Amino acid sequence: MTATLHVVLDQVTAPTEPDLATASREIARELVRTAPAGCEVVAVVPAGTDAAAVLEREVPGVADIIRTALPRRELAAAWQLGVSSGAPGGMVHSPTSMAPLVKHDRVHDHDQTVLTLWDLAAWEQPHELPKMTVAWHRGMLRRAVKHADAVVVPTHALGERLAEIARLGDRIRVIPGAAPVGFSAPIDDVGRRRSLGLPGGSLVVAGGAAPSARLDTAFSAIAEAGSDLPVVVLDVPVGDEPAVADLGAAAGLQPGRVVVLGPLETADRAAVLAGAVALLAPRTDSAFPWRVMEALALGVPLVAADSAVHREIVLDGGLLAAAGGLSASLAAALASTDAVERLAILSGDRGRAFSWTGAAERVWQLHADL
Repeated sequence: MTATLHVVLDQVTAPTEPDLATASREIARELVRTAPAGCEVVAVVPAGTDAAAVLEREVPGVADIIRTALPRRELAAAWQLGVSSGAPGGMVHSPTSMAPLVKHDRVHDHDQTVLTLWDLAAWEQPHELPKMTVAWHRGMLRRAVKHADAVVVPTHALGERLAEIARLGDRIRVIPGAAPVGFSAPIDDVGRRRSLGLPGGSLVVAGGAAPSARLDTAFSAIAEAGSDLPVVVLDVPVGDEPAVADLGAAAGLQPGRVVVLGPLETADRAAVLAGAVALLAPRTDSAFPWRVMEALALGVPLVAADSAVHREIVLDGGLLAAAGGLSASLAAALASTDAVERLAILSGDRGRAFSWTGAAERVWQLHADL
């Protein structure tokens, strides 16, 4: 008898958030590749997409495709209200919060539903999100408290914070994410950086003008550290560019020194990071630090604000700066060629601790335990 794991892949066939789309694709690929004997993976996708063609390219090897009765937007609303809308029974795993959280019988029918939370922005920074987005995420967590058999989080720090918000007890499970499989500097990385208008040897930081990104803190640290390296800002939301430039100017960075980039394709982002002298990570919230993971995968020297998440993810793979000490840590990291090279080695060593293969194996084990 074949055991089927139904994996919700709306972010693969109808992506709305690039990092979640990447995480969904990578974990699904590895779930297919690491499936135990007698097990298979079936994709669950919203109606209205050319799922077969997309999945053949992005997640080859799925045994079948189940389309729900509704397109993604309508499906999200239905699942928030507890309407299954054609979702299957059996083992259901969602790499995001998008899951059919309805009443089911795990003991007698062997139904089980697991979802994944990568951040708690709807609770920690609700003012930075549209009200409908906040309401949806909070509504899905309420349903998870009632009906989820497990909630996966990428760090113990996020799990501890989640436990303060929702009564999930021992249903919180920690399975870290990773950088995209094969994430490395492309062979044309120099050309890609040139086409993006990037100078050589830059400091990289990620985020927009929202307070949680703490770009003001990052820019001030760069100015106080005495470095004259160019600064590249990744992942700046459309419309935030002027505000980000203003933050740089307010910190005393000279006009033209800060290069602002929006969301990039994976290869372009790898090219930017591969050309970086260091990545500065100023955030202190509980969100999974995607760019930190990518910097570790490439062995980019890392200076991060001390936080529960960074202590867990970075560990000894970079410099952790206590409150108010980001500039001093950055100055220490850039003090000499030897210091930069040492941090690069530490970063690369730490990066090897994370993989989607390991994550997939733990997902299979989680469902077996349930």
